[in-house]
Amino acid sequence: MCGIAGYISIKNCFSKEQLKEAISCIKHRGPDAEGFYFSPDEKVGLGHRRLSVLDLSSGANQPMFSANGRYCIVFNGEVYNFIELKEQLADKGASLKTTSDTEVILELFVEKGPSYFADMNGMFAFAIFDMHETVLTICRDHLGIKPLFLYQDDGVIIFASELKAIKSLMAEKLSINKQAIPYFLHLGFIPQPLTIYNKTRKFPSAHYAQISVNGTLSNESNIVFFPFWKLENTFDSKKINDESAAKIQLEKLLIDSIQKQLISDVPIGTFLSGGVDSSLVTAIAAKLSGTDKIKTFSIAVDDGKFNESKYAVQVAAHLKTDHHEFKVKEKEVIELVDKFIPAYDEPFADSSAFPTMMVSRLAKQHVTVALSGDGGDELFHGYGMYQWANRLAAPPWQFLKTPLFAASQLLNSKYQRIGNMFAYPDKKHIITHIFSQEQYYFREQELSKLLVNDNFNFDEINTLPNLPNDLSAAERQSFWDFNNYLKDDLLVKVDRASMQYALETRVPLLDYRLVEFAFNLDEKLKIKNGSMKYLLKQVLFEYVPKEIFERPKWGFGIPLGRWLKTDLKYLLDKYTSEHVINKYNIVHFSTVNNMRKKYLKGTDYLFNRLWLIIVLHWWLEENSN
Repeated sequence: MCGIAGYISIKNCFSKEQLKEAISCIKHRGPDAEGFYFSPDEKVGLGHRRLSVLDLSSGANQPMFSANGRYCIVFNGEVYNFIELKEQLADKGASLKTTSDTEVILELFVEKGPSYFADMNGMFAFAIFDMHETVLTICRDHLGIKPLFLYQDDGVIIFASELKAIKSLMAEKLSINKQAIPYFLHLGFIPQPLTIYNKTRKFPSAHYAQISVNGTLSNESNIVFFPFWKLENTFDSKKINDESAAKIQLEKLLIDSIQKQLISDVPIGTFLSGGVDSSLVTAIAAKLSGTDKIKTFSIAVDDGKFNESKYAVQVAAHLKTDHHEFKVKEKEVIELVDKFIPAYDEPFADSSAFPTMMVSRLAKQHVTVALSGDGGDELFHGYGMYQWANRLAAPPWQFLKTPLFAASQLLNSKYQRIGNMFAYPDKKHIITHIFSQEQYYFREQELSKLLVNDNFNFDEINTLPNLPNDLSAAERQSFWDFNNYLKDDLLVKVDRASMQYALETRVPLLDYRLVEFAFNLDEKLKIKNGSMKYLLKQVLFEYVPKEIFERPKWGFGIPLGRWLKTDLKYLLDKYTSEHVINKYNIVHFSTVNNMRKKYLKGTDYLFNRLWLIIVLHWWLEENSN
């Protein structure tokens, strides 16, 4: 796991020192080594910060050069099947100098070009420069697990693992992309390809691009992106519906994925929240580790409502792991608030980033790599919103939605929140509506009243590719989550929170083969007898007693609704003030002020809407030129 950045500048806009400064901005991603490549004419620069995980020798440092001396790579991530891929090189008589996956990636590119990208199983973002033909190839993994940003303007292209490196190079030239703001207020994150800055985009997952330095790079030209994998192309007309066979296949895939992701030359452990997903990953990892006890990590925040640590302790005791429970005070979590905006670079509303940062910081004291359980909810229907999707798709609800919403507004805060689910504008936008209301964010109608400039359109974000006609509403919602919420919220949260402390986090449930399996699994094996994530649980119960999990599901969150009235009220007071709101003229102060009054008087579900306003204006105060 590392941090990368680089540029192509036809007009030689950058000095070596500027790239070195940009790379220093992401030192936290790779504290172990630093390296650079500059072309003889200095029109191309590549930089790398290394977190040593495989082959700890200096020979595996980057940039790395191919054996034939033609290619140079900077790479962030891990390719878990590099040993199998290495066999393809051995068949051709190649002699490798390191035991790193980086060298395998590079030498395979020498042999095959981009044709092997789809065969890589892992999380990766890399750039390979052909020093003879002066062509830069940039690539991002199947699911977008590893971050990659791209800036393009007037003969300049910059790529980087984090926006702060691009900002370092461009200084005052970056301008705020106001088109991204309605998306943020509706979803809590800024979806691909948008970023908070103009002329800057998120590099698409499962794609690569090849850029010729000698070609024309202008405002008018577009980089061409080539897909190497599309989930929708893997859908089979016949769903997997034999429960016994499906369970065997799922367990086999899980074991193979986790076994590959346990390969490391540094200490490794797992995050263990006590929930289904992290417990399953930990259980299989513990079995594969044999007599070497796997290290497990959980945090216990002194707020019982949000504390699942006792369940994590039960799971750890059953699996006989080397468990570390970090007991922290609420004050310790709150002290991380000041790190939130700098870590995420653009407006980002997922407040579960705070406990994720906390457990990452503490786990780093013991390991350099941790496995997490991210992905299980999206793949195996672990969210209530999937049931809402099927419910709202049924004809009776479509006729009743208007009177149900009207009636809910006459009731207390709880029923008002539920009633908002029925207030979708039309079926075209129902996917993001369901998501936004599940998260307590702004509905489209609310945005029209909130925004000073209400010229926004959510058609594109609600448009799915051509999917099989027999997919249920829940499956379509799940597909949207996989392509948007998972990639641009959950994976971003974990990457920035863990890399802030130079901790590599791996996500075995997001092996692309598991993803393909899950989306070809009959929905009846995802939710059965009222049990969400049914098939996943059936595998889990082979390792851990069912009784431990017979309880309501809790998310990995913080009591933000309470904190905004107490410990974090200073943020509410500052960033919803008339002075700050009117300074940026993005939202109407009167609308925000009315919402704030309702919240303080007891309409509790408004806390996340106010958090969006706080984060947006907090970010603007810290980043506006």
